[in-house]
Amino acid sequence: MSDVTTPGLRTTLREHLGTRVGPKHELATLLSLAVIFGALDVAICLNSHPTTGWAGPRADLILQLLVDVSVLGLRRFPKTVASIALAVTTATVLADALAPGLLSPEDPASPLILPRITPVIVIFLVRRTPQRVAFGFVGALAVVGSAPWAPSWTLTPVGLLSTIGPAAVVLYLDARRQLLQELRDRAERAERETHLLAEQARFEERRRLAAEMHDVLTHGLSLMVLHAGALGISSKEPEVRKAAEEIRARGAMALDELRDLVGVLNTTSADVSERMASPSPSVPSQPTPDPATLVEESVSAGIPVELDVEGERSQMSPTIARTVHRVVQEALTNARKHAAGAEIRVKLRYRPDGVGIRVINTRPSRQPDAVLAGSGSGLGLSSLRHRVELVGGTLQAGSTPDGGFRIAADLPAYVPTTETRQKSAHR
Repeated sequence: MSDVTTPGLRTTLREHLGTRVGPKHELATLLSLAVIFGALDVAICLNSHPTTGWAGPRADLILQLLVDVSVLGLRRFPKTVASIALAVTTATVLADALAPGLLSPEDPASPLILPRITPVIVIFLVRRTPQRVAFGFVGALAVVGSAPWAPSWTLTPVGLLSTIGPAAVVLYLDARRQLLQELRDRAERAERETHLLAEQARFEERRRLAAEMHDVLTHGLSLMVLHAGALGISSKEPEVRKAAEEIRARGAMALDELRDLVGVLNTTSADVSERMASPSPSVPSQPTPDPATLVEESVSAGIPVELDVEGERSQMSPTIARTVHRVVQEALTNARKHAAGAEIRVKLRYRPDGVGIRVINTRPSRQPDAVLAGSGSGLGLSSLRHRVELVGGTLQAGSTPDGGFRIAADLPAYVPTTETRQKSAHR
């Protein structure tokens, strides 16, 4: 009393019903399937002989359409719809045995027993109900629909394919989807672990470098500052005392910058951070450098430099202030070396959340001095960019359309350590 669906139609069913979609879309899919299978049932039943007996001449078509309409409730009541399909199939089997021709023609166009829409019901059962319930209904439909008590090469194989076949396909697709998801999860987990290992290796290298800088350079610079201070006190020559004081001041400034760099390189180490945070009692902390002194030095050397300052520089931490000093210093040094006769403009914009630095020089008016141009190592800008990135800033450098050069840096108001990043993440 039923026919088998084509493989292409079952593929369409798997595509529509195998994916979790919204209720409206799902209901529209079920309605479309009910109309399609209803039209198929009408076409097959009208081309068969009519049924006989008290149920009427088209009892088979009424039963088929009843199951087709019940499919609209599959989304909410899959077990009820499966029960209706099983009841119709069982009634047809009993009627064929007790009263041939009552619910199905004695010479039907299709000798099958199951409703044609059974694969749709099986797919929803397997996907929407517990496996124990789904397998119970599928097994019952398979037994009744394949008629093992009267095996037939046309009835039994198609009955099994209409019930066990869709269930096996759905289980396979679900297992394949779960396997692919597990493989994706493993790949993402492996990628995260690789990234964490790389980050850990970089941090270990930075920590080793910070320890070397602290143990070697800090010791040597501290001795240099102490000796220069002692020389300035003990010497009676004004020039010697002045030179010793200059050495002491420069050394103390270098110590402050070294502490800042070590603190940035090793922010997660509490003992090193605490040791680097406070200056050594034997070496007094130096005031943060002012970029205006660099501009005055360039002007006194005959290089036209214009300084444009906006905001209060007191809002910055000492580490950021020294980084600003280094950016301006490197920009002016490069201009003196490679842009002879050019005009330079330094813009500083101090904000509560950071500082913006812009150093722009015009096109050089004459050839640079060969000695000055060849005195650099070529690593100034790359080292400066690394220094800026260490404190959480960005730096850009490049030529301007008029043939000049521009250096732009944006720095935060304070150095973002690991602790401050974690606090900001928890807010």
